Amino acid sequence: MKHPHLYLVDVRCSSCGASFTVHSTAPAISVEVCSNCHPAYTGQARAVASGDRVERFNRRRALAAA
Repeated sequence: MKHPHLYLVDVRCSSCGASFTVHSTAPAISVEVCSNCHPAYTGQARAVASGDRVERFNRRRALAAA
Protein backbone atom coordinates (compact mmCIF):
# COMPACT_ATOMS: atom_id res chain seq x y z
CA MET A 1 0.00 0.00 0.00
CA LYS A 2 1.43 3.37 -1.06
CA HIS A 3 1.11 6.55 0.91
CA PRO A 4 -0.54 9.51 -0.82
CA HIS A 5 1.71 12.19 -2.28
CA LEU A 6 2.11 15.18 0.03
CA TYR A 7 2.11 18.65 -1.56
CA LEU A 8 3.22 22.02 -0.19
CA VAL A 9 0.12 24.07 -1.10
CA ASP A 10 -0.75 27.77 -1.01
CA VAL A 11 -4.25 28.16 0.47
CA ARG A 12 -6.05 31.26 -0.85
CA CYS A 13 -9.07 32.94 0.76
CA SER A 14 -11.58 34.20 -1.81
CA SER A 15 -13.09 36.73 0.65
CA CYS A 16 -10.06 38.69 1.83
CA GLY A 17 -7.29 37.46 -0.50
CA ALA A 18 -5.07 36.16 2.31
CA SER A 19 -2.86 33.16 1.63
CA PHE A 20 -0.87 30.74 3.74
CA THR A 21 1.10 27.57 3.09
CA VAL A 22 0.21 24.09 4.38
CA HIS A 23 1.01 20.46 3.60
CA SER A 24 -1.89 18.63 1.97
CA THR A 25 -2.71 15.62 -0.18
CA ALA A 26 -4.79 17.94 -2.41
CA PRO A 27 -2.75 19.76 -5.09
CA ALA A 28 -4.66 23.07 -4.65
CA ILE A 29 -6.92 24.55 -1.96
CA SER A 30 -9.22 27.57 -2.09
CA VAL A 31 -11.42 28.58 0.85
CA GLU A 32 -14.31 31.05 1.07
CA VAL A 33 -13.58 32.26 4.62
CA CYS A 34 -10.32 32.07 6.56
CA SER A 35 -9.30 32.97 10.11
CA ASN A 36 -8.38 36.50 8.96
CA CYS A 37 -11.92 37.35 7.85
CA HIS A 38 -14.20 34.90 9.75
CA PRO A 39 -16.56 36.77 12.12
CA ALA A 40 -15.88 34.36 15.00
CA TYR A 41 -12.18 35.30 14.95
CA THR A 42 -12.44 38.99 14.02
CA GLY A 43 -15.40 39.92 16.24
CA GLN A 44 -17.03 41.82 13.37
CA ALA A 45 -20.39 40.78 11.96
CA ARG A 46 -20.73 40.32 8.22
CA ALA A 47 -23.48 42.02 6.28
CA VAL A 48 -26.60 39.88 6.06
CA ALA A 49 -27.94 39.15 2.60
CA SER A 50 -30.77 41.55 1.84
CA GLY A 51 -34.20 40.31 0.84
CA ASP A 52 -36.24 37.32 1.77
CA ARG A 53 -35.64 33.76 0.59
CA VAL A 54 -37.80 34.07 -2.54
CA GLU A 55 -36.00 37.23 -3.70
CA ARG A 56 -32.59 35.63 -3.15
CA PHE A 57 -33.70 32.50 -5.04
CA ASN A 58 -34.96 34.55 -7.98
CA ARG A 59 -31.73 36.60 -8.04
CA ARG A 60 -29.59 33.42 -8.12
CA ARG A 61 -31.82 31.89 -10.84
CA ALA A 62 -31.50 35.05 -12.97
CA LEU A 63 -27.71 34.97 -12.61
CA ALA A 64 -27.60 31.29 -13.60
CA ALA A 65 -29.75 31.93 -16.68
CA ALA A 66 -27.53 34.78 -17.87
